Amino acid sequence: MALDPVNTGALAPAVVHDMPVYSTPLVAVPEETTFFVRNMEFHYGDFHALTNVSLDIHDDAITALIGPSGCGKSTFLRCLNRMNDLIAGTKVEGSVLFGGADIYGPGVDPVDLRRRVGMIFQQPNPFPQSIYDNVAYGPRLQGIRKKSELDGIVEDSLKRANLWKEVKDILNKNGLAISGGQQQRLCIARVLAVEPDVLLMDEPCSAIDPTSVQKIEDLMAEIKDEVTTIIVTHNMQQAARVSDYTSFFLQEVAGEPAVLVESGKTNDIFTAPLDKRTEDYITGRFG
Repeated sequence: MALDPVNTGALAPAVVHDMPVYSTPLVAVPEETTFFVRNMEFHYGDFHALTNVSLDIHDDAITALIGPSGCGKSTFLRCLNRMNDLIAGTKVEGSVLFGGADIYGPGVDPVDLRRRVGMIFQQPNPFPQSIYDNVAYGPRLQGIRKKSELDGIVEDSLKRANLWKEVKDILNKNGLAISGGQQQRLCIARVLAVEPDVLLMDEPCSAIDPTSVQKIEDLMAEIKDEVTTIIVTHNMQQAARVSDYTSFFLQEVAGEPAVLVESGKTNDIFTAPLDKRTEDYITGRFG
């Protein structure tokens, strides 16, 4: 699948496998924008979970999604690689453009999208096979069979995930037999092995030890010039430490859809928020 760049003002759709990607007129997407989300609505069946979300996710930067539990952060994150498609009865409205193309348009292959937009979950989920085979899994699916090439990808991916020095002598060990923090970094290496454009991280540090948290934060900083990263976190200190941009989500009334209250540069959000609800949340008055 090719996700074509946007043609400003054009009405003709881009084409993927001879099928139109756009069902609405194309719009101008700002430069250095990975995701361009406008007026997004999301439903779980009859439940309206998110409303009127408009947000730019910037290239080569780390964006933190913050807010109380149940305010739609993880739901929004999963909209960006269509993981919510796996839940029956879900519906997305509005525009979610990636590389200028509507990821919910006809002809877009969700599997290929998820290769380009990789995801790390709250609980580490390595495959029940060797460390080496975990990392080589994706490249093998892409048709890479030459051992020397796979060896190089495995080593490079583990180095980028700050794990190589710890496992280089035990690559045949089962990925489930290493520590939780190492498992999470193994999962990151597995995603990096297929060279994604974006890394989605859903509370990746909530189930691991502080030392591993530091290593994951370090690797996020190291790869941000190569991979746009979006992280859901309940840890305000972590959001302030690692992110360049922060977006605050809130569900004000139980049963009503959550909204994006405010988004901007992290320093501005944490030192001079424009919305009092943001200030109340980050100062601990609620949430």
